[in-house]
Amino acid sequence: MTDLSDLSDAMLRAAKNAGADAADCVAFEGSSVSVDVLGGKLEHAERAEEIEIGLRVLLGRRQACVSASDVSPATITQMAERAVAMAREAPEDPHVGLADPDQLARDWDAAALDLVDSEEMLSPAALQDMAARAEAAALAHDGISQVSAAGAGTGERRVFMAASNGFSGGYHRTSTSLSCVAITGEGTGMERDYYGDGRIHRADLDDPETVGRIAAERTVARAGAKKPPTGAFPVLYDERVAGSLIGHLLGAVNGGAVARGASFLRDAMGEAVLPKGLDLIEDPLMPRISGSRPVDAEGLPSAKRAIVADGVLQGWVLDLATARKLGLASTANATRRASSPPSPASTNVQLTQGAASRDDLLAQMGTGLLVTSMIGSSINATTGDYSRGAGGFWVENGEIAYPVNECTVAGNLRDMLRSIVPANDARTHVGRQVPSLLVEGLTIAGS
Repeated sequence: MTDLSDLSDAMLRAAKNAGADAADCVAFEGSSVSVDVLGGKLEHAERAEEIEIGLRVLLGRRQACVSASDVSPATITQMAERAVAMAREAPEDPHVGLADPDQLARDWDAAALDLVDSEEMLSPAALQDMAARAEAAALAHDGISQVSAAGAGTGERRVFMAASNGFSGGYHRTSTSLSCVAITGEGTGMERDYYGDGRIHRADLDDPETVGRIAAERTVARAGAKKPPTGAFPVLYDERVAGSLIGHLLGAVNGGAVARGASFLRDAMGEAVLPKGLDLIEDPLMPRISGSRPVDAEGLPSAKRAIVADGVLQGWVLDLATARKLGLASTANATRRASSPPSPASTNVQLTQGAASRDDLLAQMGTGLLVTSMIGSSINATTGDYSRGAGGFWVENGEIAYPVNECTVAGNLRDMLRSIVPANDARTHVGRQVPSLLVEGLTIAGS
């Protein structure tokens, strides 16, 4: 295992020796194993070991980034020299720069986030057994003609960051996942659906039989799908796709989009963007959640905050550069890849859950569409005009009537978000905790 702290120190020294005014760097190290099964037999197995380093140098208000997967001293020296040469030719950007030392996280308890499984990584044989059991459970269900994919994987990843402003630190996370895709019917009458689970701690993972059974139940329910009628109807987004609506909101409050003017919420600060009573809380410090982290990619301490409170937009998602462009303070939302400078992105979010179940909302909807899958998109980020392909179930008199496919759902995101009615079924172990959402008055294009 590589000492990422020493590696980061070496990159900063090389940047200084090459003439950089300031610099920051990131190092990633990880390993993973994945297995796919077909017909009870091993179909594909892959093991990966990776290390990647990235260096950003600053010359005044000019910056440049370089990356490599070779961590030899000669490569690090070459990286620094190349980055400084690139920065000399780069245009000036008045908003670039490292955090002030008094902004930096100094002490944090990464262990409190519980991001590392105490158990050893599973062997390929154990992963194969999990995938085979999920496949067998799906095939044992009446109506399943085949399983097109069953796979399991495990991995770990370490991140370490350092900068010439004095910041140094990182964290470590693990993961285990299992999924199954089942098919019902034959020929042009085939329908498919899936189920999967992924956790930081393997002990929390759904067992293979549960994964296979749910995949099969979802698939059989889609047998005989047809197009729904065309018209204006309410739409209920099932919990497994409802997060996409909140994802569009998060994209619209991203500081990069706001600074470019490419957001349908660019003028909505302090205005209602969700119904009264609903909060959208970002919390990067939730234990055992994959999106959690103690610090952001610029060394600022992570903290819980409200993006939306009582329906009203409270703030953007910002890193240092976008905050400076907008005349605001960073919200500690910087993310970083090895080959590029920091950019803003949200972490874990929780939308206020309602009191009603999904079935209660179906009854409230009366006649309309329950969406359980989505494909493709045509979304105008500037205006919020929304159109997506969808599949799911047609609902009549508050009950599921028949499965549907090959339809399109359209509306305007600003109007849609203002009218959502949440159910009470959000999963609390995922990074985007959003329940099923009922939206009124969308246009459905079907038969």
